[in-house]
Amino acid sequence: MVFPVAAKDGGGVNARDRLLAAFVAVLWGANFLAIHVGLEHFPPLFLAALRFAVIAVPTVLLVPRPQVRLRWLIGYGVGFGTLQFVFLFVAMDIGMPTGLASLVLQASAPFTVLLGALLLRERLSARQAVGIALAVLGLAAIAAVSRAQTAAVLPVLLTLLGALGWAFGNLANRLAAPPNPLHLTLWMSVVPPVPLFAMSWVTEGTASWGAALRAAVTPAGLPGVLALAYTAVLATVVGTGIWTALMRRHPAGVVAPFSLLVPVVGIALAALVLHERPSAVELAAAVVIVGGVLLGTPRAVRAGDHPPEPLARTAASA
Repeated sequence: MVFPVAAKDGGGVNARDRLLAAFVAVLWGANFLAIHVGLEHFPPLFLAALRFAVIAVPTVLLVPRPQVRLRWLIGYGVGFGTLQFVFLFVAMDIGMPTGLASLVLQASAPFTVLLGALLLRERLSARQAVGIALAVLGLAAIAAVSRAQTAAVLPVLLTLLGALGWAFGNLANRLAAPPNPLHLTLWMSVVPPVPLFAMSWVTEGTASWGAALRAAVTPAGLPGVLALAYTAVLATVVGTGIWTALMRRHPAGVVAPFSLLVPVVGIALAALVLHERPSAVELAAAVVIVGGVLLGTPRAVRAGDHPPEPLARTAASA
């Protein structure tokens, strides 16, 4: 899929591109609902493996391999593709609320900044430090609320580990510095299927694969197939393709804040469709987390400035 790319402007975003950015946020927010449906039909690790296998096969056949070092391609695939979804899918499978998952996964942004400071020796501004502190405060509040619920803290911790995996993937993405970020994102999908299928084989067993695939070809299994198609095609290929074009067309600090709409959409859809009702503390913590991530987002580039490094060169949804 090819999207038109224009040169980066001085910071303004026209109405069409604002609508495109909001559309991507809706796609990614709804993706958590699709994951929830998919987990009702497939074992979690098998679902994650299928999600990337669906993208990997046409990618190898049709998409040119990105001109980046193999280590960073593998690192991106292991961090973003494998570690993130092992922990996220298992967390949601054992009880992580769908809306809350869309929020807690935003911890990848402050994790990326911290890892960049620790591993790449990138400077951490006072604004970013305050933003990270606010996000951590909000996450701690959610963890504290979870402790009051039976075994609810484990899904939150697993989701945080998924966010950490995403952050490591962001660093590999940044170090790869791909000339075409969308090609890197698509080729990243070639890495996760083997380890994910292997982990699923060990922990879930091939018998569960057969049962899930047999059910998938029945009318009752159609929602699971549609959910898989949504996560692979709409959320990843379409959403990431549009987002990549926007990130190349505008400064990262101008586009990135639109990703904060993802948990808003995720929580709203979970409440509407799944009847999830977050507590007042969780809603307050959500505001604090989103505010912290927004505060830590690099500012827009003005004429004559050197562009800041984005939190992730290519944004991608769960």
